[in-house]
Amino acid sequence: MNSVDDTGNLVLDFEQLARSDVAMVGGKNASIGELIGALGPKGIVVPPGFATTSHAYWRYVDYNKMQETMAMLIAEWQSGNMNLSEAGHEIRKLFLRGSWPQNLSIAIRKGYRELAAKVRNENPSVAVRSSATAEDLPDASFAGQQESYLNISGEDAVLDACRRCYASLFTDRAISYRQVKGFDHMSVALSIGVQRMVRSDYSGSGVMFSIDTESGFDKIVLINAAWGLGENIVQGTVNPDEYQVFKPLLGDESLVPIIEKRRGSKEMKMVYGNGDVPTRNIPTSKAERAAFVLGDQEILQLGRWACTIEKHYGCPMDMEWAKDGITGEIFVVQARPETVQSRRDAGVVRTYKVSKKGRLLTTGLSVGDAAVSGRLCLIETAKDVENFVDGSILVTKTTDPDWVPLMKRAAAIITDHGGRTSHAAIVSRELGLPAIVGTGDATYMLHTGQDVTVSCAEGDNGFVYEGISNITTKTLDLTGLPAVNTNVMINLANPAAAYRWWRLPADGIGLARMEFVVTNAIRVHPMALVHFDQLRDAKAKDEIAQLTAGYNHKPDYFVDKLSHGFAALCATVYPKPTIVRMSDFKTNEYAGLIGGSEFEPKEENPMLGFRGASRYYSPLYKEGFALECRAIKQLREVMGFTNAIIMIPFCRTIDEAEKVLNTMADNGLKRGEHGLQVYVMCEIPSNVIMADKFSEHFDGFSIGSNDLTQLTLGVDRDSEELAGLFNEQDGAVKWMITHAISVARKTGRKIGICGQAPSDHPEFAKFLVKAGINSISVSPDSFVAVKRHVIASEQP
Repeated sequence: MNSVDDTGNLVLDFEQLARSDVAMVGGKNASIGELIGALGPKGIVVPPGFATTSHAYWRYVDYNKMQETMAMLIAEWQSGNMNLSEAGHEIRKLFLRGSWPQNLSIAIRKGYRELAAKVRNENPSVAVRSSATAEDLPDASFAGQQESYLNISGEDAVLDACRRCYASLFTDRAISYRQVKGFDHMSVALSIGVQRMVRSDYSGSGVMFSIDTESGFDKIVLINAAWGLGENIVQGTVNPDEYQVFKPLLGDESLVPIIEKRRGSKEMKMVYGNGDVPTRNIPTSKAERAAFVLGDQEILQLGRWACTIEKHYGCPMDMEWAKDGITGEIFVVQARPETVQSRRDAGVVRTYKVSKKGRLLTTGLSVGDAAVSGRLCLIETAKDVENFVDGSILVTKTTDPDWVPLMKRAAAIITDHGGRTSHAAIVSRELGLPAIVGTGDATYMLHTGQDVTVSCAEGDNGFVYEGISNITTKTLDLTGLPAVNTNVMINLANPAAAYRWWRLPADGIGLARMEFVVTNAIRVHPMALVHFDQLRDAKAKDEIAQLTAGYNHKPDYFVDKLSHGFAALCATVYPKPTIVRMSDFKTNEYAGLIGGSEFEPKEENPMLGFRGASRYYSPLYKEGFALECRAIKQLREVMGFTNAIIMIPFCRTIDEAEKVLNTMADNGLKRGEHGLQVYVMCEIPSNVIMADKFSEHFDGFSIGSNDLTQLTLGVDRDSEELAGLFNEQDGAVKWMITHAISVARKTGRKIGICGQAPSDHPEFAKFLVKAGINSISVSPDSFVAVKRHVIASEQP
């Protein structure tokens, strides 16, 4: 299919296009052609269609003698003689009242008929999408600047939709965006893509990125999914499902490397309409809200496609997909370069820390990693935009491209609806504004004139705190850090914040605390899940029932949440090691978990009581430890994160070591099988005194300097009266550390330290290096400073 006149090609089949055709058919249509031609043979499935060219656009403009009037109206606006809305309105009228040149009308009608024959449907439903010849470039997203029309059927309706697409090149928002980006309004043309509709109204659709949208972490695919047609996700009117897939493990089809599966509320879906209303939104059912849109194999398929597309284009990509509910097929319908994270300076990490936080008012998904304090301005509809105060924090239900001029004047943005791929998120990212999307209740909980702090600095979740908090920033320069003999690792506990640190040239994670994941992501005592039916506490039982909704077997909730939490940590440094410390709650801390009070003994001194290794083989907790083992087995053998190393805390005796290892083996975790390494915390004097014997049972040691100090000096580390005596650099403590390192080196075992001392005291890091320690693990914000201390210590 190829209709030609003296101006060149007017209509081209997608199969005739490639990404080199941007000047002729715009980024969107050129990319669809590239997907079909270059990646169709590699399994990427794209719905067929055709594109009008830039020649067709100029043919329409010339035929209707519009160019001189358009240029005059733009000049009048730029000189201040006419306001933007008036100029845009007059230009759009020129397009909407224009007539089709006969050869162009014939070419579009012929394109539609040939598409009908190809899909074996006399009157196929199509999507009619705008594709500006300057859009979807690496430095400009043009997110939603031009219009798209869905469920269009019939030749006349297609021509009418094309005319409206042409007019949308001069919406107020599109004119403003081009002006800011420096594009000549009279040089940008519009191509139109006409593509067979995927019946995702009977299933679902969404957006995916081949990179983490907030941190730029390049080893994951981020997928958003909602029921129905995809416009609701793009517009941010629904809170979608979110899936994260780990790219390096997708090549092994025996693995399921899905790091995150977060169910969105998905309150509505867009479906086909009738007559003059081609699409409409309807509420989703309770079953749809409770279910995931995609199954695991579909998530993995999309993840593999994202990798294939990214590899072909040679840059991070932003893609749209749709699933046909009739045939069950999944399609990629768009692909464009990602425009924000791919241009970020990789040599610098800037961190924000929020202190003196007020009461938590609402929470949602964080966009960006900054924090800001200021005064709120609640704008419910576009009609009220004139009430916005420049520099305020914008609160609204959702945003669309018409809101961009207002968003540019805001200090931060908070929305009720939307996910990480919504319009509000994309534009906030591009503008460099912190944003919290999908709160569900911001416009209900917050009010104009209220002073708040917006924090996107605490991981995947963003928080709105009451009042003006203290916000400090820190810039870490990652350049000029040469390799050293002593590994410098990081302590990470929060999976939601793990990706923030992926750029650090760390040698792995030296300490990943299980307690953090249990407290924040699980919240339930594992024994309360095992013995749910026997719980006496009715309130706890109700809470557990709500948290575990969707899990037929309550203990599966613990295994699923724990394995996914650790997967995010392992992914951040993969294939470097992540040392996962098994649970080390004290009895009073365990009792604080939901349902925990029924399973924990009362102790006068929990610090020296029933904690760590002693719990794992005890009848009081053995079933809970079995769930921990199941989670690690799933992490390593199902998801594929074999870089996870297990570490046993507070192991008092050799006999206890043997009991723990036997218990682990009973639960499918046998040291040495599938490459499994097991370390032990070196934090009790017995661990040092019997280090040679412990080395027979474990592959490595990690010095816990806090507990080792308190037990060596007999000082309660939490006692204010004895604070002056608690000193990790005391001679006795240093002797313990030196002896442990010496024995580990003699027995060929790895030994590291994960306490705070190296972060706080440069001279302590130097002492550890001279003693021959293998690794030092520190908090991420201390990494660069400690690395420089190690570099200096290793120099002659």
